[in-house]
Amino acid sequence: MTDDFRRSYGFSIVTALYVTLFFSGILIGIGYWQDNIDWVLIAMVAAFCFVFLFVIIYYRTKIFIYRRVKNIYDEVTLLEDADLKPGRITTDLKSLTDEVGRYATSKKLEIESLRIKDEYRKDFLGNVAHELKTPLFTVQGYILTLLDGAIKDKTVRKKYLQRADKGVERLIYLVNDLDMITKLEVGDLNLNYTYFDIVALVKSTFELLEMKATKKNVTLTFDVDYEEPIIVNADEERIQQLLTNLIENSIKYGKNDGTTEVSIQNLIQNKVLIRITDNGEGIESEHIPRLFERFYRVDKSGNRKVGGSGLGLSIVKHIIEAHDEKIYVESEFGVGSEFSFTLEKAEKLP
Repeated sequence: MTDDFRRSYGFSIVTALYVTLFFSGILIGIGYWQDNIDWVLIAMVAAFCFVFLFVIIYYRTKIFIYRRVKNIYDEVTLLEDADLKPGRITTDLKSLTDEVGRYATSKKLEIESLRIKDEYRKDFLGNVAHELKTPLFTVQGYILTLLDGAIKDKTVRKKYLQRADKGVERLIYLVNDLDMITKLEVGDLNLNYTYFDIVALVKSTFELLEMKATKKNVTLTFDVDYEEPIIVNADEERIQQLLTNLIENSIKYGKNDGTTEVSIQNLIQNKVLIRITDNGEGIESEHIPRLFERFYRVDKSGNRKVGGSGLGLSIVKHIIEAHDEKIYVESEFGVGSEFSFTLEKAEKLP
């Protein structure tokens, strides 16, 4: 039996005292009945009885409680829990109650966390299956049509192969985004920090998305003319990917003949705030807390006309967090949306 426990004598003392008083009362009663009370003998018997009972009750109670508590510890140890170990067994009931209470609370929180993760996993798997199913079935349909005889018609063959190729491109796009976000989440994607001009990078992104903006007659612009470069320290490639996702979203979900405006503001502690604002349809407030979840879509109808993998904003969030920076969302339904993020500012190129 381990000696690593807190001793509690209260129960043994009180119980031994009650029994001793009971037997002492019997002895005094017998003395009165025989008209011969030997107080010295009664005191000696009472003292011996108290000590004997205390020792017996204490050790028997300790063994009784210890064995049963040890069974609890042994069963808990099967869970490989660090909070309850046999080497820390306590037979003090208050301490045991507190310890088991703490253990139960921690396990309750752990179970709740696992439940939330399990629900998130189920949603994620369902979303992945849905996103992969559409292009896979599309490609399969065109190929089966060609195999059934349409391949003999040169016009149909070329058209169907081109459509099948677009389906494969969507699959590759989705797989690449999944690979990217997995690396970001596990911290397996190393950032290449460099000093670069964020104004020039935004202009480059405007040029990259100019054709998409032209199709919807969306104007890509700065809030003011930035004549001087604004140097930041970050991974230029990842920040361009971030800007592309945010500006492309503002084009896709914005209204025709709308505007996407980028502004760059100085903040305290050598930070700049890059804001991407549009005058599109906006986002209802109940959707904003979940915008950065993988595959989360505001449009619950499942409409895929706007394209994309459903991972863009999640990738944006992970890129910002990998830089130890912050991203913010403000939106008013029917008015427009603003996504903004911070970056570390440098005074000049090194």
